[in-house]
Amino acid sequence: MLTVLFFLSSGIFLGWSLGANDAANVFGTAVASRMIKFTTAAVICSVFVIIGAVVSGAGASATLGKLGSVNTLAGAFTVAMSAAFTVFLMTRATLPVSTSQSIVGAIVGWNFFAGIETDMAVFSKIVSTWVICPVLAMFFAMVMFFAAKTYVRNSRLHLFRQDSRTRIGLIVIGAFGSYSLGANNIANVMGVFVPSSPFRDLNVAGLLTFTSTQQLFLIGGIAIAVGVFTYSRRVMETVGNSIFTLSPITALIVVTSASLVLFLFASRGLHDLLMSYGLPTIPLVPVSSSQAVVGAVIGIGLAKGGRNMHLATVGRISIGWVLTPVISAIITFISLYFMQNVFMNAVYQ
Repeated sequence: MLTVLFFLSSGIFLGWSLGANDAANVFGTAVASRMIKFTTAAVICSVFVIIGAVVSGAGASATLGKLGSVNTLAGAFTVAMSAAFTVFLMTRATLPVSTSQSIVGAIVGWNFFAGIETDMAVFSKIVSTWVICPVLAMFFAMVMFFAAKTYVRNSRLHLFRQDSRTRIGLIVIGAFGSYSLGANNIANVMGVFVPSSPFRDLNVAGLLTFTSTQQLFLIGGIAIAVGVFTYSRRVMETVGNSIFTLSPITALIVVTSASLVLFLFASRGLHDLLMSYGLPTIPLVPVSSSQAVVGAVIGIGLAKGGRNMHLATVGRISIGWVLTPVISAIITFISLYFMQNVFMNAVYQ
């Protein structure tokens, strides 16, 4: 059991890193605009990210597994630890990087080391979402901004009532976004452990089955929650204020836009519905909440004419996105060599 916990510790560390860097972005703009206290946001985010991970986390995990099925615990440990270390480095630099990019880079590094050909069709599908995700969030944000502008102008709401409704909206949408984040991004945290899961399915009172995968996702969800509480405030402030200063209403728009994007890429129900009608489907792929939030914030800035946008910050964040998968792949390859040749643990079969 201690061996199992040791190997899972890298996934727990990766979950903590995701909570510190990605998960809090669901509430980052709300906290940065002083509409919601950090503690309140952290509690809501933590509860709903765990629920989303356990209830709806399987869809995106299946796609990630097609990229590379890490088939030993030692290999999964090394892949997750390398991805987590990469995210940690970027977090120390206060860059809202993508945990999705980090784990994808790590899996590709494992494929190289194991001599397994990377499925380029799956890889291309995942990489395409790194562009689609922020662009889609930007589009949603711009449309919602103009709709909200028209509504506020015509509704003539009292300032205090408008403020109250905005706060409630931020809480509700933040909870929805946290659920979507858990459903979408838990694959990044524990997906590599699914093929070699050490747990067995549990039957609870003969009524429902708590699968081994759900047990892994529960552990990962709790790790994300700890990351939110302990280390997320700095990245919140980077996303919330450093690109473009947000008002309470635009903060609500950013959270809504990012949450919709996360939900679209995590909803198996929507995927199956579109497929049943012969329509193009949205891939079930773990996407980055950081990319979605940054895209939405840029969308607000463009909708306001592009003035006062901090383009240097956007450039710095973009460089981080490009470097993350490359650094993660290199760290993983080197780490796998030491795990197999120095610590004498097989990292693939």
